[in-house]
Amino acid sequence: MFIIGYFLEAFARILNFALNCFLWIVVAKAILSWVSPDPFNPIVRFVNGVTEPVLYRIRSWIPLNFSGFDLSPIIVFLIIIFLQSFVVKSIARLSLYFM
Repeated sequence: MFIIGYFLEAFARILNFALNCFLWIVVAKAILSWVSPDPFNPIVRFVNGVTEPVLYRIRSWIPLNFSGFDLSPIIVFLIIIFLQSFVVKSIARLSLYFM
């Protein structure tokens, strides 16, 4: 049974790392939206390609655009914080049960 515990602990750590990476990519997207970067820059294209599918869905569900400010990254931050606080910690706590 300890193998399941180690697997769940590793999964929780990887999920937490992935959520942290995505959080920082969304921060980069928000900072890039304040300036006008070159749209053909590979880093800008990567950031837009990774974040735009998520941000577009949130914009379509909840149109939060007040006087030119896009508030969808804030919703993504809240979702990531919820996932880290609830899902990742629940999986980590469950892994202790199997050890």
